[in-house]
Amino acid sequence: MGSLLTGDITRSRIFRMAKKIQAYVKLQVAAGMANPSPPVGPALGQKGVNIMEFCKAFNAKTDTLEKGIPIPVIITVYSDRSFTFITKSPPAAVLLKKAAGIKSGSSNANKNKVGQVTGSQVREIAETKAMDMTGSDIEAMMRSIEGTARSIGLVLEN
Repeated sequence: MGSLLTGDITRSRIFRMAKKIQAYVKLQVAAGMANPSPPVGPALGQKGVNIMEFCKAFNAKTDTLEKGIPIPVIITVYSDRSFTFITKSPPAAVLLKKAAGIKSGSSNANKNKVGQVTGSQVREIAETKAMDMTGSDIEAMMRSIEGTARSIGLVLEN
């Protein structure tokens, strides 16, 4: 009778093992435009991941976002070559340049100002980035975004 109980437990495999993580791959990929060319192809290919499967899944997940905006993604590659990924919000500098209507930041931010952003735009960006940033409150996140704005040559308007 005792062996029957032991046999049932071992055969049913009540306790499942978690998949073993092989690697993490961090990339910035344009929303809705992932394809097997660099940087996606080589980074995932050397880990043995099905590149087209990732591209299709990423493009499907980011199809609601503005096409072409860079999205940071963290891909977890498992030992059985499967993967999962987490998308983050776009970088603050990208959101600031979009809000200011400029293509690139200043090469000398202290002397050459290339645009301006308002306090409400900074607050909106901070709220967008709230899930990814470690600031304790919205004001701390806004100060961080304001510092990024100054570093790319933007003037802050109140």
